[in-house]
Amino acid sequence: MGCRSVAFVDLNEAVDEFGRHLRAERGVSPHTLRAYLGDLADLCAYASAVGVTDPAGLDVSLLRAWLARQHALGRARATLARRTAAARAFTHHLHRRGLLENDPGLLLGTPKKRRDLPGVITQDDAARLLDTMDAEGPMGLRDLAVLEVLYGTGVRVSELCGLDIDDLDTGRRTIRVLGKGNRERTVPIGEPAVRAVEDWLRAGRPAVATEGSGAALFLGARGGRLHPTSARRIVHSRIAEAGTVPDLSPHGLRHTAATHLLEGGADLRSVQEILGHASLQTTQIYTHVSAERLKQVHRQAHPRAAREDSAD
Repeated sequence: MGCRSVAFVDLNEAVDEFGRHLRAERGVSPHTLRAYLGDLADLCAYASAVGVTDPAGLDVSLLRAWLARQHALGRARATLARRTAAARAFTHHLHRRGLLENDPGLLLGTPKKRRDLPGVITQDDAARLLDTMDAEGPMGLRDLAVLEVLYGTGVRVSELCGLDIDDLDTGRRTIRVLGKGNRERTVPIGEPAVRAVEDWLRAGRPAVATEGSGAALFLGARGGRLHPTSARRIVHSRIAEAGTVPDLSPHGLRHTAATHLLEGGADLRSVQEILGHASLQTTQIYTHVSAERLKQVHRQAHPRAAREDSAD
């Protein structure tokens, strides 16, 4: 594609324009937007340090030198992969806008992220956590409902905080979730989670709701929509109160829900739909989690497991 004539912009202006494009046309999550713009701000600073301020000065040598610098600074593999993705998306956008004759991002390799097995808790731990939680008062009712929904549905913490009251269908026992890329999906929700949400709506939410609460299902102590940071704090503090349950984040509860679904016999495609993964490959990590858990149970329970393992 030939380079079209456009008004001159410097790199920082180009990043600002790219951010507006991501917000308006790509529908990326606020978290992804912040991460990409932070990565590109770092790229701009590096480019400026070597004398490049014009988008036309971005070439594959500069991009590779920037990424090599990140590696030398000890950035995590996942961070390097994300920064590579941010650079690729940026140069692709500049190329389409006519600010780059060729797209140097196409020549970048992608560092492979280490697929660490996600932390999960056992089914017994999950039951102990939820069945013994102190649910006294409006905040206690809310916290129990938050944990029940996170574990019972596997939704992301941002999805949980974005729920409105009418997203819950108690008759069908489902919730309507708006996920990444504004993709909507319907997720089944179990009876304990439905019961916890109904208790919160009946005896908890009215006590903290204000005129500004709107339709938000979960509220903070001041009546505003519950923020993901507050939801993470709720999960960590409630698990700490349980004492014997290993610490876990909301994302860990999502991992736990997926693992327990597979252990209970759910097929991978169904789990993909429930979690809202765009690719089945993303869901496949949970098969490794379940396999490792099964091997651990086998080693502990089977009388000949140790001998069989040593023969491998």
